[in-house]
Amino acid sequence: MSMPVITPGTTSRDQAISDIITSVALEQTGLAHILNAEGEKIQKVVSYSDKTEEMIEVNKSVQNVINAIFQLELVLKSKLEIFQCNICPDDVKA
Repeated sequence: MSMPVITPGTTSRDQAISDIITSVALEQTGLAHILNAEGEKIQKVVSYSDKTEEMIEVNKSVQNVINAIFQLELVLKSKLEIFQCNICPDDVKA
């Protein structure tokens, strides 16, 4: 997946909004990959370990990652909400 090229100072308002929405989508894709890896980590420890303490430690680790992702999702939601009313063209009146 290639990253978008953003040139400062030459971007139109519409392009800037599009770039921010694209950046949110890319961040969410990355977070989805992290969540998938955490799920695989749990599956691995459950299938290969019979030690309760090890499973608890992995569970705590995954819980910490999920909490961090939740916080990041709130930030991404805020980024999108900034433009919720600004996505329509300037010449369209509500």
